[in-house]
Amino acid sequence: MEKLLEKEIKIENNLEKNNNIKLEKSQNKFLESTLGKTINTGIDIALRALLPNVVEDQIINLKNVFLKEGLREALKSGINSAINIGKSTIGIVTGKFDDVTQAFNAVKNGGIVDTTSKALDNVIKSANKNGLINDKTAQIIKGGKKVIKESISSGIEHTYLSQIDNIEKIGKYINNWNNYLEQRDLKGMNRELKKINDKSNELLPLENTLKEVEGIKNIHELIKNKGGRLENLTEEEIELAKKLI
Repeated sequence: MEKLLEKEIKIENNLEKNNNIKLEKSQNKFLESTLGKTINTGIDIALRALLPNVVEDQIINLKNVFLKEGLREALKSGINSAINIGKSTIGIVTGKFDDVTQAFNAVKNGGIVDTTSKALDNVIKSANKNGLINDKTAQIIKGGKKVIKESISSGIEHTYLSQIDNIEKIGKYINNWNNYLEQRDLKGMNRELKKINDKSNELLPLENTLKEVEGIKNIHELIKNKGGRLENLTEEEIELAKKLI
């Protein structure tokens, strides 16, 4: 009996560990993509401010030069490094983030702005050395590092606030869905589910939110299997569907 219990505990621990690893990978991939876009936008805005007399096409060409000189790879590496360093700095041992604030605190503690700044320095130096940008342009961009850093920091803060807003909205949609479930209003439930699905794609994968969303999807699948008739659904089936995640 003891050996059987130990085996069950070991299986549960392995499942939890595997789920944590999957969630960590999903979160890191989301942050890499989201922060990559945010930093790129921050650099674009800063370049326009530093080079006001340069036309849009030339700004695009300049950015393309940076990308060819390795900016994309440097940003990807820098973001991953910042995430890992940040986790260690704020003491995350599970590998996954429990909330959005924790994730963005880790990124900041990981030195993402300074890492991006150094990467940009190397790219500018390489582009200038290879004759892809002239000395004057290189000097202007290097001299405007404060503007670039502030633009990137502002973009990351805006992304963080957007994530907080997304969490509030998805929470509201989930509450609305639960209310419609109590009222046995399938049209209302379907309407809120669409909002939930749309907003979920914009949100950092968080364990609690994922469980709520999956529970809702399970109930919708159960309703479908019941011929789309809510009156055929029992409270016991609803509770079970929420737990089957």
